[in-house]
Amino acid sequence: MLRLLLLGDIGLFFIAFFLSNVDSFSETLTIEIITSTVLFVFIMQLSFLGLGLYKSKIREKLWGILRRLLIASAISYILLTIFGQLTGNPYLHTDFVLTACFISFISTAIFRLLLFKFNVLGFAKRNILVLGSGQRALVIETRMRREVDRQGYNLIGFVPMGGDINKEIAEEHIVILSTSLVQFVLQNQIHEIVVATDERRGTLPIDELFACKIRGVSVTEILDFIENETGQIAVNLIYPSWVIYSQGFTSSNDLRATFDRLFNSGLAIVLFILTWPFMLLAAFAIKIEDGIDAPILYWQERIGFNGKVFKIVKFRSMTLDAECDGAKWAEENDTRVTKVGRFIRKYRLDELPQIYNILTADMGFVGPRPERPEFVDRLKVNIPYYSARHTVKSGLTGWAQLKYAYGATEEDAMEKLKYDLYYIKHRSFMMDLLILIQTAEVVLFGRGR
Repeated sequence: MLRLLLLGDIGLFFIAFFLSNVDSFSETLTIEIITSTVLFVFIMQLSFLGLGLYKSKIREKLWGILRRLLIASAISYILLTIFGQLTGNPYLHTDFVLTACFISFISTAIFRLLLFKFNVLGFAKRNILVLGSGQRALVIETRMRREVDRQGYNLIGFVPMGGDINKEIAEEHIVILSTSLVQFVLQNQIHEIVVATDERRGTLPIDELFACKIRGVSVTEILDFIENETGQIAVNLIYPSWVIYSQGFTSSNDLRATFDRLFNSGLAIVLFILTWPFMLLAAFAIKIEDGIDAPILYWQERIGFNGKVFKIVKFRSMTLDAECDGAKWAEENDTRVTKVGRFIRKYRLDELPQIYNILTADMGFVGPRPERPEFVDRLKVNIPYYSARHTVKSGLTGWAQLKYAYGATEEDAMEKLKYDLYYIKHRSFMMDLLILIQTAEVVLFGRGR
């Protein structure tokens, strides 16, 4: 679905630019025309990506998606107009760009309406059958029950297996096989079988699974299924052999480490140049609210790469006596947060001083958010594999920050760890770039943590 959406948008962007410059395209194609077209498509694609329009689990109704499309088109118009004015490119004239962006907005909105609402092109969902009806299978039933979680598949039901510890699934979702597994799969056009039994030894119908596999039916382990569908790793279901034999979790070589260091440092300098006026305003606002003698910055110990303790720096967003009773989790509507603090937190302005931590190599731009030592000691005991977060460098933003709402409990820490482990397994420069671009959506819509 996402590939179709991506390719469809690219085609529509090309058509929009062609229609806005139709006279130019009737002439001989020049390098300037070609580069202008590619630049338009690239900027539009980047804006759509940054506004979350290619997220597989976008939790927006139609009007919300239209709002994102409009903002992305407006951002593209501004960027392309500025570039056109600076370079004097005749094919990026204000009127041409405005027409192209407007056509792009209308056409991509119609494309999404047809694709998602009326299933044009017959984009049918996969039919899924789950082997198991116990505790492991229950994760699919309870944590993936919303329509938005099942955009890519239809859940046919759960087949009870001998290895199930407890029968947890509701009776109406249970499938009792009156024929062989192979016959049921063929008769019901099952595309994928998810193995979710609590105990596998001596309980799985290996011969029938083999017969299904050679007939083109996918057979997926529940951990891989959850990972593919949700972008997280189910920590409570992990067993060591899955981690050992699973693809991913690759280490960084010296070249990658050097490249990351240069990229993070360069981007930190650019970010400082772009944001220092906002940082100055934030500092003045803190002083005005709390008095001339009140500190602007707040230094706090955090656990980073390989368990190293470092001091993170932020704009102070809480009252001066916020931790007079000791370290506490920050809550979503924390009464300790000042008026200025609430605003700068919402738009992530309080995090900007961490440019310093990036330049000193204590952090990178992308990675698991570093946590306080007082909390880490407890979380390592209560949450399995929590220390795995420290095998990569901490980040200013991360996969968990994009995917999970504000967290202030150990249960929230567990949920964020699922996304952090997914990031650690799949991390790459392209994934880092994707997270950075999508962070723009978090900031623009005031979803900062």
